[in-house]
Amino acid sequence: MNDFSFLAFPLDYIPYVVITLIVAFTLHEFAHAFVAYKFGDPTAQRQGRLTLSPLAHLDPFGTILIFIAGFGWAKPVPVNRFFFKRPRLAGVLVSVAGPLSNLLLAFLGMVIVNILVATGIMSVLPVNYADQLDLFFGIFISLNVMLFLFNLLPFPPLDGYRIIEDLSPPTIRSKMTQYETYGIVIFLILVITPLDSYTIHPFLQTGQTIVMSIFHLLLSPLF
Repeated sequence: MNDFSFLAFPLDYIPYVVITLIVAFTLHEFAHAFVAYKFGDPTAQRQGRLTLSPLAHLDPFGTILIFIAGFGWAKPVPVNRFFFKRPRLAGVLVSVAGPLSNLLLAFLGMVIVNILVATGIMSVLPVNYADQLDLFFGIFISLNVMLFLFNLLPFPPLDGYRIIEDLSPPTIRSKMTQYETYGIVIFLILVITPLDSYTIHPFLQTGQTIVMSIFHLLLSPLF
C-alpha cells in the first residue's frame, strides 16, 4: 500500500491543486511583469517573462514544495526600478499586482460558481461531476485567496515586504536592506516550525474568512 502522508493535500485533490497553481502562479508573475513593463521597465519582457506561458514562470522545486510543505513559489520576475520615473509608486504597484491577480482569480471563481448554481447547471449535472466541479472551484478559490494573503505578509522576499520597502523613507529602506537576510530566516522559521500555528496560520485563516465574507457580500445582490 502506498503511503502519501507526506503530502500537504489529500491525494484526490492533487489534480485540482496542480491546475490551480499553474493558473495562479502564471498570472501572478505575469501581472508583476506587465505592470513593470507599463511603467517603463523592459527587464522581464527581455527575459521572456511577459507571457502567460506557465513554462516561463513555474519553479520546479518551489511548485513541488507546495505539495509537501504547503508553501512554495514561482520564479520571481526581475524588476529594475531604475527604469521607473516614479520608483516608489511604480514599485508598490508592481508588487501589489501579483497578489491582486490571485484575489481577482478567486473572485472570478466565486462568480462562476454562483452562475452555475443560479442557472441550474449544477443541478442537472450527474452527481459525481457536480461534486468534482464543486471540489475544484473550492480548491481554486481557497488557494488563490491564500496566495493573495500569503504574499502580503511583511517578510522578504514576499510582495508585502516589497510594498513596505517602497513606502519607507530612504533611511529606513537602507536598514531594511541591511537586515533582509535575517528577515528571510525569521520567515522560514515561522513557516516550517510549529510557530506557524500561532502566527501565519491564524492570519491566513482569519484573512480567508474576511475575504470570503466580502465576496459573498458583493455577490449576494446579484445571486
